[in-house]
Amino acid sequence: MKYILKHILFVFLCVWSLSSTAQVINDAGLWTTLNFEKKINKKFAVLLTEEFRMRENITRLNLFYTDLGISYKPVDFFKASISYRWIDKYQVEGYFSFRHRFSLDLLFKKKIENFSISYRHRLQREVRDINSSYDGRLPEWYSRSKVELKYDMGNRLTPYVSFEARYQIVNPRMQESDNSWHRSRYALGFNYELDKRNTLGAYYLIQNEYNVSSPQNQYIIGLEYSLSL
Repeated sequence: MKYILKHILFVFLCVWSLSSTAQVINDAGLWTTLNFEKKINKKFAVLLTEEFRMRENITRLNLFYTDLGISYKPVDFFKASISYRWIDKYQVEGYFSFRHRFSLDLLFKKKIENFSISYRHRLQREVRDINSSYDGRLPEWYSRSKVELKYDMGNRLTPYVSFEARYQIVNPRMQESDNSWHRSRYALGFNYELDKRNTLGAYYLIQNEYNVSSPQNQYIIGLEYSLSL
């Protein structure tokens, strides 16, 4: 656990120290998410997520995706999962860019009384528009680190804060950002447990970009519904 906390602190300090002189574009968005989990047994579960995103001050479609995966939880403090995501991203020219993403997640969690802290590391590979050009078949690789702190209030309400930093390993369409941190997310939200199977959630997320040619700051309202079977 000490190693994980040191790694989280190192990532946070690296991202915090970054700055960009490019003109930053500000935007507001809305993300709505449906999460489904079906337990196979005590260790394995099937996961399905549907998400819809709006941008340009919540006036235009950004993207929607379907994410299908499987998780493995051998012990209480550790969980691993793999997933495939089909992404339809709307372009300003009036067409959709189709993307295929594969992810490996490693999640470590520690509970201290009513608090719980978790660290998730994600290795992500994505290709886009693979039949449109040669570049479309070249994969993007990202490493994403996320830390989250939750507090169980004991009345079905669980507020939380989180921080995530994304490191670009390689991207053939954005090579200027290779081998650098280029995006961070800060979130404040809560989950409300309706019953053992149904949960509602809401959050406010700030996403910042740097080390890119046209950085953006996004201010996002998120709404979630989760069903566990």
